[in-house]
Amino acid sequence: MNDPAINRIASISLDEASVIARSEDVERERQVALRDLVEDNLFRPLRASENGQQGPWQVHLSVVDGMLAWNLTDGANESAGTIGLGLARMKRHVRDYFAICDSYYKALRRNSAQEIETIDMARRAIHDRGTRQLLESLEGKVETDFTTARRLFTLICVLHIRA
Repeated sequence: MNDPAINRIASISLDEASVIARSEDVERERQVALRDLVEDNLFRPLRASENGQQGPWQVHLSVVDGMLAWNLTDGANESAGTIGLGLARMKRHVRDYFAICDSYYKALRRNSAQEIETIDMARRAIHDRGTRQLLESLEGKVETDFTTARRLFTLICVLHIRA
C-alpha cells in the first residue's frame, strides 16, 4: 500500500482566479514549494484508495466558501472526488506565518545576519505549527508525511494572498 510510485502527487495546481498579484518573495516560495512537492512527496487519499483508485494523483487546491477544496484526479485520469477542510482552525497559523514572513523579507534587506537568523528560526517554528495543524486536519482523510504537509502548508498560505 505504500508504493511511492502510486502514493504521491504527480502534479499540483492552485486556483489562481482570486489572486491579483504576488510579491517576488511570495512567488519564489510558491515556485519552490510546487517544485519540491512534486519531486518528493507522500500522498494517499484514503477514501479514493479504499474505492480502488490509485495515483499518482493530480491535485487542484482552491478556497471555496471558507473551505480548502482538494480536487483529486487519479492515475487513470478519473475524478477521485474532493476533500474539504475547514480553514477556521488554520487561519491563525496562516496569519502568523504572513506576519513573520513580512518581517523576514524586510530583515533580509536591512538587518544583520544574526537578526535574520533569529527571525528565520521563528518563521520556521510558526510554519511547523501550521504544518502540524494541517496534519491533524488531514488525519483520516489523507496519508502523508511531515515534509509533504510542510510544502502543502506553504501553498495553502499562498492561496490566501489577495494582492
